[in-house]
Amino acid sequence: MCDTCGCNVTKYYKSENAHAVVVLQGLLADNDQQAAHNRAHFNAQGLLAINLMSSPGAGKTALLEATIDALKNEFSIAVIEGDLETENDAERIRAKGVPAHQITTGTACHLDARMVHDALHHMPLAGVDILFIENVGNLVCPASFDLGQHLNVTLLSVTEGDDKPVKYPVIFRAADAVLVTKTDLMPYMDDFNIERVKTHMHNLASAVPVMALSARKDLAMNDWISWLRKQVGARDQSRKALP
Repeated sequence: MCDTCGCNVTKYYKSENAHAVVVLQGLLADNDQQAAHNRAHFNAQGLLAINLMSSPGAGKTALLEATIDALKNEFSIAVIEGDLETENDAERIRAKGVPAHQITTGTACHLDARMVHDALHHMPLAGVDILFIENVGNLVCPASFDLGQHLNVTLLSVTEGDDKPVKYPVIFRAADAVLVTKTDLMPYMDDFNIERVKTHMHNLASAVPVMALSARKDLAMNDWISWLRKQVGARDQSRKALP
């Protein structure tokens, strides 16, 4: 994990390193200020910014590919990709005819608002309806850093186990929607129970939708696509309501 996001500031570490806590608080305050600037920029462009979070391999990029295929004739989409190394995911998105900018974080286990701000200078945002930000695969740190997004979507693949909302409550509590992915593998993962995921979310005092789908097999994508359409429509209505 990285040394900038608080990964190393455990309750044991904090008791002996108060200075580290002060530094972390300053870092988060600076990040929040930059995130507010990003959000103002997104609002000025009239786009909807969505932060995708999950563990590595949960299917974020596959979800984006399927989403682009489903909505390419309705909305203009752009993507910011976050990974420690390689441009692999951005290349997959560009192959769909969608602009994508890759952020390589090196050792940082999450994106932060300044990384996203720098990426925006490389993104043609005029006329974009939806900007997806695919965060670094990690169920801990991404939830702590506001990027300026309007919505968070957390993915949970059936191969991970249905207890992840219990084990990683912060990132699931931050979600505006939860996607259970790779449901085509359910016949082989008979210990995974989607109803338990919904119960765990309820126990987190979250009423957000939990949608189950398989992006690669194009299974049950309709709820997700309908949810996106609704969110874009809500953004449009809120813009029209401004004086």
